[in-house]
Amino acid sequence: MANVQHPVHRIELRLQELAQLFNSMDPTPFLHKDLDRDAEEFIESWALEFPQDSRFQITVHLGQMPPEDPTALVTEAIHNYFDYKSELARRAVRLLLVEGRRSLVIGVVFLALCLLGAEALSTFTTGTFLKIVHESLTIGGWVAMWRPMQIFLYEWWPLVRRGRIYRSLSRAQVRVSQGKVESEAHAIASVAQAR
Repeated sequence: MANVQHPVHRIELRLQELAQLFNSMDPTPFLHKDLDRDAEEFIESWALEFPQDSRFQITVHLGQMPPEDPTALVTEAIHNYFDYKSELARRAVRLLLVEGRRSLVIGVVFLALCLLGAEALSTFTTGTFLKIVHESLTIGGWVAMWRPMQIFLYEWWPLVRRGRIYRSLSRAQVRVSQGKVESEAHAIASVAQAR
């Protein structure tokens, strides 16, 4: 099978200073700091628009460049942060699937009891009230299967996709450059043009 090269999508942030990239309330060193909520949301929102197997290049334009080149620091910080988010997403999938299996066992047992009860009622008499109870037990049993079916059919794959995007962001090429900081609308427009 041929090695498929996925396109590199560019995401550009325009900040006045490096500190705006990080959460000011987080006391940990830069390499392990949380990203600022707005910066994180900006990067995620653009990354989630692309296919899950995308590769990314994140360019941070700083209005005030620090004396030393911050590229290695910013690269490691972004990689660490999204690696952590990828791990959180993986755990969320694992916990969701555990909940799904538990819900499935409970649902199947409850469905079996409801169907057995409905069948037992139908052998006694054919009155209208008992028909209503019979149908109610049948419907109630299938409703108990709703949650496991929801988990196994719909809920797990968006979490897996998000985790893959985070993993791609944790391996993104990161550049830091001196740049004129303009409005957020311009930053968004420059990201849109980069696609």
